[in-house]
Amino acid sequence: MRVIAGEAKGRKLKTVPGSATRPVGQKVKEALFGILRQEVVDARFLDLYAGTGSVGIEALSRGASLAVFVDQRRKAVATIRDNVAHTRLGDRSRVVRADVFAFLKKGDWGPFDLIYVAPPQYEGLWAKTLRALEDASLLAPGGLVVAQIHPKEYEELEMDSLELADQRTYGSTMLCFYASRR
Repeated sequence: MRVIAGEAKGRKLKTVPGSATRPVGQKVKEALFGILRQEVVDARFLDLYAGTGSVGIEALSRGASLAVFVDQRRKAVATIRDNVAHTRLGDRSRVVRADVFAFLKKGDWGPFDLIYVAPPQYEGLWAKTLRALEDASLLAPGGLVVAQIHPKEYEELEMDSLELADQRTYGSTMLCFYASRR
């Protein structure tokens, strides 16, 4: 796994030891940032269930002004810190070891222009996280939330401040783009 483009292009990233983390595939990550091309420049980026930090690091490499990485697992946090140091993007990043819902309830660090949600599969966490994001009001007006899920997990969500704007499927990965209604 490598950084695809930008100032850290080509740098190899470590993976989290064990099988609890499912890093986004390179093709999906490339497609994602092809879609977010202009939105990522100067954006404040929140990477929830960050795992290796690959997505937030890609955002930083492509010009995001800040990336906040949130994961509760000790091994994931250590891996993110190593990857941020290796890519030399630490000056624009914050790594937070916390439960995602506790982090969202606290409401620190916001607002964010882009929020990436990639929770463990088949636990219903993606929908629960989007609902918690609505309550937390951490998304900037005009911001975007991207949920990475397995296509079998998808369900339509009724939300007040977010609406499904786009949806893309790449094999066993679905990206759901939710736009702020504010």
